[in-house]
Amino acid sequence: MKSIWYFVGLILMTMGAVVVISGVYYLFAPTEHHTVLSHLYPSLWWGGIMVAAGFIFYITNRKTSIE
Repeated sequence: MKSIWYFVGLILMTMGAVVVISGVYYLFAPTEHHTVLSHLYPSLWWGGIMVAAGFIFYITNRKTSIE
């Protein structure tokens, strides 16, 4: 059986990829209503951080198993 952190890594990578994809969409098709820090594209940053954290969890726990 796999460790819970293996699955946490997979979920973080999946959710981060969705956030990055939405960030890329809003980069090329901006909305009419802008927030204060919208010029920093936070969805790209947070999506990238989530993908990186998920990748770290996945790599460090891919070979561990719980009996």
